[in-house]
Amino acid sequence: MDRKKELKQLYKESKPEAGIYQIKNIRNGKLFIGSTLNLKTLNGKQFELESGSSTNKTLQNEWSTFGKEAFSIEVLEVLKRKEEGFFDAKHALKKLEEKWLNELKPYGEKGYNKEKLQ
Repeated sequence: MDRKKELKQLYKESKPEAGIYQIKNIRNGKLFIGSTLNLKTLNGKQFELESGSSTNKTLQNEWSTFGKEAFSIEVLEVLKRKEEGFFDAKHALKKLEEKWLNELKPYGEKGYNKEKLQ
C-alpha cells in the first residue's frame, strides 16, 4: 500500500476527538465557548466567520470589525471517552460545556454566548 493510501486509511480508522473550544477576542477579552463532537471541524468555524456566515451575529460583527488577527481559537478540553460500556458522548459533551460556561461566564460584556434560561 502506498503512503497516501496508508494515511487515508489511518485517518478513516481514527476516532474523532470531541471537546470544548473558545474563540477569544484578544483586543477586548470577550469569549465564545463552544463544543464539537469533532475538534477537526474548528477550521470550519473559522471559515464561517471569515465568510460572514456565523449564526452568532455579535461574534460575527466583531470578527468583521476587528479582523481575524484579533481572535484566537483554542481547545480548552478534550472529552475523555469511556473505553467500556455505553458512553453518551453528546450528553457528556453538554455537561463539559456547561462546566466551562459556568467557570468562564462568557455572557454580556464578557462574551458572545447567550445565557440559557433555567
